[in-house]
Amino acid sequence: MSTAEAIAEIRRRAGSVAPRLGMVLGSGLGPVAEAVSEAVAIPYGEIPGFPRPGVEGHHGRLVLGRLGGLPVAVLQGRAHYYESGRADVMKTPISALAGLGCEMLLLTNAAGSLRRPVGPGSLMLIADHINFGGANPLFGVTDGSQFLDMSAAYDPALRRTMLDAAAGLDLTLPAGTYMWFSGPSFETPAEIRAADRLGADAVGMSTVPETILARHAGLRVVAISVITNLAAGMEAAELSHETTMALAARGAETLRRLVTAFCERIAHEA
Repeated sequence: MSTAEAIAEIRRRAGSVAPRLGMVLGSGLGPVAEAVSEAVAIPYGEIPGFPRPGVEGHHGRLVLGRLGGLPVAVLQGRAHYYESGRADVMKTPISALAGLGCEMLLLTNAAGSLRRPVGPGSLMLIADHINFGGANPLFGVTDGSQFLDMSAAYDPALRRTMLDAAAGLDLTLPAGTYMWFSGPSFETPAEIRAADRLGADAVGMSTVPETILARHAGLRVVAISVITNLAAGMEAAELSHETTMALAARGAETLRRLVTAFCERIAHEA
């Protein structure tokens, strides 16, 4: 299925929408989409080329409307590399956001922290990433565009706006480096020690392929991790998806406030 077919179906269902900001909501963070006003929701299964997420906490809907006065297109849930072995599984949704008119993409995820002061319930602004998954969504692209400059993958101006939004809410928002592991099994303590030595501040199983796809599509990227646990070997508790879901839900309200304030600032700048 082509991106053009996906865009045509979205426009048929939602009219001549013109979102400026796209979003991808991670595990347990779907409630952020509930803050969107004038919302039109379309299940992924009804849009050509959109994947159907197979992980609990990923609703699988595209929600179009306004947040903080800004026209947005929210991908409520994602498909992961580990579900299919395809690093480009989110290519059509992200390309469709660009085709609908989005200039920017806000990525969110649930992540494990390597920094004890940034514990469960905290938010972390992603300043850079390490691709430890060994895959790239541009595998197979042969037109020359695959040689993508990633030196400023996370847009500096958008990061400043996000930090300003956090300051306006009196929220602490540390910045850090996110390391992508392919999943679906959680990391071992030895892998976490390696990640620490390589400079990672948080780890997770998403976001990096989407950042690459977004930059390839010409979108400016900003990304937030909701910290749901300390990484493997840093605490006695056993890691599980159920724990990730429960703690992500606790951080979702803080994320909603921050994302809304960010959207208000972007809308005001226009």
